[in-house]
Amino acid sequence: MSVLALKKVHHIAIIARHYQVSKAFYCDILGFTLVGEVYREGRDSWKGDLALNGDYTLELFSFPEPPARVDRPEACGLRHLAFSVDDVDAATHCLAKHGVQCEAVRRDPLTGRLFTFFKDPDGLPLELYQA
Repeated sequence: MSVLALKKVHHIAIIARHYQVSKAFYCDILGFTLVGEVYREGRDSWKGDLALNGDYTLELFSFPEPPARVDRPEACGLRHLAFSVDDVDAATHCLAKHGVQCEAVRRDPLTGRLFTFFKDPDGLPLELYQA
C-alpha cells in the first residue's frame, strides 16, 4: 500500500460569528491579506480568501447563528492553529496594542522555543511559536 502523496496544507477554513469583526482581526491585526471575497445569498454567508505572505492560507466563512465552539482545546478535533514568528515577545506586545490578550510566554520543553496562546474573536485558540 502506498502513502497518499500530499504536497502541503492548502488552506484552513474558519467559521466566524461576525464576519466583518473576524476579517478585521485576521487582516488588520494578524497581517493576512484579503485576496477574494464573495457573499453567498442563498446561504446568507460571506466567504473570504485570506493569504499570508502571498500564500493562500485561510478561508473565512460566516453563517447565521453558528453553534459555539467546544471550549476545551483537548476536545476531539482541531486543537489550535499555530503561526511562526521571529520574536514572540515583540508579537505579544503588538497584539496587546490591539487589545488582544496572550497567555504568559512559555518555553517548549522539547525544542527550547518560546510560544504563547491567544484567541480570535470567536475564541478559536491561536498560537505564536518562535521559529
